[in-house]
Amino acid sequence: MGKQYTKGEIREKLTKLEIGTTVLEMKNITKTFPGVVADDHVNFELKKGEIHGLLGENGAGKTVLMSVLYGLYKPDEGEIWLAGEKVDIKSPKDAIELGISMVHQRFALVKNITALENIILGTQSSKKFFLDEKEAEEKVKKLSEKFGLEVKLNSLVMDLSMGERQKVEILKALYRGSNILILDEPTTMITPQEIDSLFETLRKMVKEGLSIVFISHKIPVVLRVTDRITILRNGRVITTVKTSETNERDLAVKMVGREVLYRLPKVKRERGERILHIENLWAPGEEEGVPVLKSISFSVHKGEILGIAGVAGNGQKELVECILGLRKVSKGKIFLNGKDYTNKFTREIYEAGVAWIPDEKDRGAILGLSVAENLVMKKFYKPPFSKGLMYNEKESLSFAEKIVKEYGVKTAGVKAPVRTLSGGNIQRLILAREFSANPKLLIAFNPTQGLDVNATEFTRRKILELREKGSGVLLVSMDLDEVMMLSDRIAVMYKGEIVGIIDAAKAERYELGLMMAGSKRLESSNWAS
Repeated sequence: MGKQYTKGEIREKLTKLEIGTTVLEMKNITKTFPGVVADDHVNFELKKGEIHGLLGENGAGKTVLMSVLYGLYKPDEGEIWLAGEKVDIKSPKDAIELGISMVHQRFALVKNITALENIILGTQSSKKFFLDEKEAEEKVKKLSEKFGLEVKLNSLVMDLSMGERQKVEILKALYRGSNILILDEPTTMITPQEIDSLFETLRKMVKEGLSIVFISHKIPVVLRVTDRITILRNGRVITTVKTSETNERDLAVKMVGREVLYRLPKVKRERGERILHIENLWAPGEEEGVPVLKSISFSVHKGEILGIAGVAGNGQKELVECILGLRKVSKGKIFLNGKDYTNKFTREIYEAGVAWIPDEKDRGAILGLSVAENLVMKKFYKPPFSKGLMYNEKESLSFAEKIVKEYGVKTAGVKAPVRTLSGGNIQRLILAREFSANPKLLIAFNPTQGLDVNATEFTRRKILELREKGSGVLLVSMDLDEVMMLSDRIAVMYKGEIVGIIDAAKAERYELGLMMAGSKRLESSNWAS
């Protein structure tokens, strides 16, 4: 039996390996959950000094595989080898001690302490009995300058942008001396300019000998930054390719089994009269005296899609809640079809012809009720779903059978509880209910979040169909590509304000990125009404 290396010794071996040699091997990794095989005998190899893309649809097993490497899950089968040594990673603490760090899609930072405090949290100082913050700050500053990760170290995390928070997470990994960095969907919540800056940082890191796993379902993004790409589908490895030897079409076919349309045809049409008009809207935030929405004004017309672009957390959620009557407006007006609906009850707003696709599935469906009950939830008290005061179950079941088939909701039956459906099918169920109501106004908040490629295309087509029938659509999405693809006009939100509204046909990513970051504001006199 050979020498048993300590975690520190294995970490040291990783540091001394030459660029291009194998640092990590995951062999036959299998991980199951009740009723689901997330990863099925997956083999994955990472080399020193490379950015390795892990590409696949949502639910393909990418994040689960890397969560096994990071010690969040224990595999049912398989082995992990680092620098040629077999390791047993039982927890994130083990992973960190071996030189592995993971930056999750939703950042794991403490918001009410500073960036510096987050970076050094839980680490030891060279001093014996206490942490030397000054020494730590100097080390962080040097790392920040070396890799282009400038951030206000003494600012509270809650006051930082999403891009700055991501830099804090990366600095935290570098401060701990990580050799392997896992990034889970790192471009989702940042501006185009911040994406460019992130890619520059990653290239500097691999030149210094770090190895990066870049998890994504976005083919164009992976093509821009990676050296190699491993594709997962339904928990299995389809192939590993050199990025320089592939293209979008080839990757799409391997990822989903068919070619993917990145742009959908959009019929040009004249917009009609206003359906929704917001006038000088203000709303209070969680902190007393500090508004979360400030002087918001815009309109949505019949036959148009108005996209709301912006980094998450800039007031989009609160705006939607105000329109739907879920949050009180402190000042200003909300008009639907010319009538004042400011601070009205949600049912009244639905009765005015408004449909809503929420970004959180548990806000759009009641998991304990059946598929049929969820589909008639907003109209169960009206004929034909009611007879006087009695619920007409037969009519509801018949309607549900038809809609489930039309929208491809996979379920054991319309009487099955919604909690038995997968996340993607719950989303389809919500879409089916809202679209089938033929709304005058659809409010779609991150409508394709968590959906696979097929369901994403289906959803986007349905949104365009509504527009073509003359409905108005307010599309709120953190996916800038989605906003640019579907919208007729684009409004950009920053810190609770609209900083500009522009014609989507003339919109440029760079300009939108500047607006999303608060670096550019358009004169309101130039906005279309």
